[in-house]
Parts: sequence; structure tokens; C-alpha cells
Amino acid sequence: MNIRLLLSFTLLFLLPFIASAQKRGKTTCFRVMEYNVENLFDCTHDSLKNDHDFTPEGLYQWTPWKYWRKVNAIARAILLASTYSSVDTSSSSKDVHAGNNIRQKSFYKSEKMVLPDIIGLCEVENDSVLFSLTKRSLLKTAGYEYVVTSSPDLRGVDVALLYQPIAFQLLNAYPIRINPLKGMSPTRDILYVHGNTFFGDLHVFVLHAPSRRGGEGKTRAFRRHVVERVKESVDSIRIIDQNARVIVMGDFNDYSHNANLRILSSSGMTEITSKDHLSKQKGIGGTYRYLGEWGSLDHIFISSSLLPLFSSSKIGYHPSLVEEDEKHGGVKPFRHLRGPIYNGGFSDHLPLIADFLY
Repeated sequence: MNIRLLLSFTLLFLLPFIASAQKRGKTTCFRVMEYNVENLFDCTHDSLKNDHDFTPEGLYQWTPWKYWRKVNAIARAILLASTYSSVDTSSSSKDVHAGNNIRQKSFYKSEKMVLPDIIGLCEVENDSVLFSLTKRSLLKTAGYEYVVTSSPDLRGVDVALLYQPIAFQLLNAYPIRINPLKGMSPTRDILYVHGNTFFGDLHVFVLHAPSRRGGEGKTRAFRRHVVERVKESVDSIRIIDQNARVIVMGDFNDYSHNANLRILSSSGMTEITSKDHLSKQKGIGGTYRYLGEWGSLDHIFISSSLLPLFSSSKIGYHPSLVEEDEKHGGVKPFRHLRGPIYNGGFSDHLPLIADFLY
């Protein structure tokens, strides 16, 4: 039997047991993942959107066969990123936090699978692809439910949150519309989700800020506009509950050193996926590689009230998720499409993973 097919069937069989196993033990891990899945489109034209490229007659000749390969590729990427290394639950959350300082705890010791309890997804088209991913792919026995936006983005790109009801009880969810600035195209809604966890209420924001297409300088204000809208929403929650636990994650289309991200940092949010906090992984310097240079456009921020539970963060690396970079050397994310050419990989981004112990 083909080794990949065997792995897929094995993972599919084990998922229900893995999902419950991560809840056992002296200390429990709550795992968060953020992942830009690179154009998870169905192959049906939406008359209100410019999605012609992702139809059987379009640029990518996006047939049902290619669609289902993509859906299962993303499911497999989530599983592989969750399998390569996992959490050592023998340590208490008190061991990895002292005062206001985060101390890294290297707990990646075994190749067990620890599935994320919540997953923020960027570049998904609609409810249909989320249903396929959670109910008809390799993830179908993992028990994920989802919420997804329906944004005015011209191509129909949206954001979503997958969640495991056993770990995250959904209380409320709604999109936050971004009113475009002058010269700014309609963009993705911000997704707000409020849920109850074993350690209390959790407020989650998932965003996908406008791209740099047209030039970083010319588009910087558009991304700042989105981040400022998130900050307003976070501040509104804190007015009601100053100790509210908040996570903001997504593709910001900015790097950690860019001024737009300092808007959140200056308001008391901590980027737990900056280089200061990420576990080091040889040969992998970010979630994204452009012209041979690694960087991270993806980020996870948390409120100070979550810092005592934060244990560690990493890039969701697995050898299968990268391919050789023939032009620049080293490796790069294994894309599903390379321009109009079918490449058979996963995404042009790698996932981010953050673990919380309680």
C-alpha cells in the first residue's frame, strides 16, 4: 500500500482517541493553531465574486479532483504539524511562568499527536469548503465545528475558526466589517468568536489584513486600518472585563518589526510568535519564504491575562510540508499551486502553533 495512503488511514482511525488523550494527565494543554491555507476554493463559480480562476474552465482548471486533493492536503497538513512534536505535560504551567516574564519550556520531546483545540484559518472561500474540511476530509472524525465570515472581498476570500466543542464551547460569533479607506478595495471581515474553555472565557479574533500588492508603502495604511479596528474591539472587551483573555491571530501581511504590529503591542498585547518566543527550528526561519528569505506574516498575540498559561510557540513544521528551494537553496513551504501549475503540495505558508498549560 502507498505509504501516504497508509498514513492517512492510520491518522483517520486514531483521531478520536488522540483528541481525548491530549486532555488527560496532570497538566492539560490547550493548543492554538493559525494557518493561511492558500486559496482553499471550491470549484463552483459564485456570481457575486471574481473566482473564475478556481473553476474547471479557469486559469487553474480547478476540477473536483483538484479541489478534493486540496481539501485533504490541508487536513493532512494540520495533522502532520500536530504530530511532529508535542507537549510534555509533566510540567505545571507555574514552571514556565515567573512574575511578568515568560520563560521558555522546551517540551517537544515525543512524536505524539496533539490536535489544536482551535484553528484560525485564512484564505478560505466559504461555508462549503469548511464543511468539506471538517466533515468529509481526513479531519472528519476529529470533531471540529466551525464559524466562517462572508466578506465583501472581491475574490471571495474569508477567514474561519475551527474549534473542538469539548475544549471550546461556542458562546457567540460575528464578523467585524472593515469600512474601506479611500483607494482601498473591500477586504476580509475580522472574525470575532467568544467561547468558554476549561480555564474560563476566551475571546478570539481572526484576521487577514490587505496584501502588499501595489507596494508595501502604498498599502501600509490599509493594514493599519484593520489592526486599529481589532484594537478598538479588544479595548471594548477590556472596558467590560479588564482581565479578559484575548487571542488575536491571522495573516497580518506585516512582519514583527513593522509599525502596524506595534499598535497591538503598545496596547498591552504580547506577540507570542515573535523570534523571542518561538522555539528554534533548524532551517525554518518563518512561516513564509520570499526570494529565499524567511519571514513571518502570520502572528499570534495574547492579552497579559493569558501570559501565565502560555507555555511555548513554534512554527508547525513537518518535513512533508516543505520542498527544496532549487533557486535559493534550503527549503520552502510546499505549495499546492505554483502560479497556474499544479504542484501537489499544501500551502505557501506554514502553520503557527501556541500551547497553553493549565
